[in-house]
Amino acid sequence: MIGATIKGDYIEQMFSEFLTRLVRPAPEPLADADARLALTALLVRIARSDGSYDRAERDTIMRICSGRYAMNTGEASALVAEAEQLEGEAPDTVRFTRAIKDAVAYEDRLGVIEAMWTVVMADGTRDPEEDALLRLAASLLGVTDQDSNAARLRVSR
Repeated sequence: MIGATIKGDYIEQMFSEFLTRLVRPAPEPLADADARLALTALLVRIARSDGSYDRAERDTIMRICSGRYAMNTGEASALVAEAEQLEGEAPDTVRFTRAIKDAVAYEDRLGVIEAMWTVVMADGTRDPEEDALLRLAASLLGVTDQDSNAARLRVSR
């Protein structure tokens, strides 16, 4: 039990330090592992935004992580589990997304918007809450409406 408490405290401290770095006034570019975690947490946030985070959405996020980061199922599952925890502790979407914008290259942010559209459509419906959060996130990530719409069309095919 003591080992679990120490591990839990370590993980909580790790997330706290990560979030502090992420929301600094001028965050440094994220290391690959940190960028993966932050971007996956954003996918989890979009999936949870309609009040339902179902198996299809989680599986879609795992598939995105597996393909995007060349991960096996176990690695993708571990990343998604960490991202789920981080998303629950992350600040409001405005600060969280702006921090990602400052720390992640535009091309990577375009890929995130495409992945977000994939998650939105994973359960077969475009929920108004998901649409609204995606539009907000795209804007805060500095992605134009045209680029976001193009990403949605690529995913819809």
